[in-house]
Amino acid sequence: MKVEQAMHRGVTWCTPDTPLWKVAQLLRDHDVGAIPVGENDRLIGMVTDRDIVCRGLAEGGDMREMTAGDVMTEGIEYCYADENMQEAIDHMEQMHIRRLPVIDGAHRMVGMLSMGDIAHAVNDESCQRYATAVSAHH
Repeated sequence: MKVEQAMHRGVTWCTPDTPLWKVAQLLRDHDVGAIPVGENDRLIGMVTDRDIVCRGLAEGGDMREMTAGDVMTEGIEYCYADENMQEAIDHMEQMHIRRLPVIDGAHRMVGMLSMGDIAHAVNDESCQRYATAVSAHH
């Protein structure tokens, strides 16, 4: 199975200067846990609900003044749409990540692969191994 057969299509993204309150609204409105951040047609980071809390609110930040760039995680891992699903799962397992942006051959983001997508697409053994790896305490 290829990643494109399991991924969620139509991912919403933002720019680094997007106000953090707007990012929070995007997370809520799209019922997702992460919003990719792009600049100059390149994926440069990701903002999760946890980033907003831990890097924003917990640090005393003002949600009205902060931006996606202030709290985003940089150095984002990704996979290709035509990549083998098991290779993508192995990569996510090794990196202990729950969401993986998916790009096409032209390096355009075309989707997102999440733990839920994996649960619906692969056998129970692969799914259990992956869930155990990404849920382990740091």
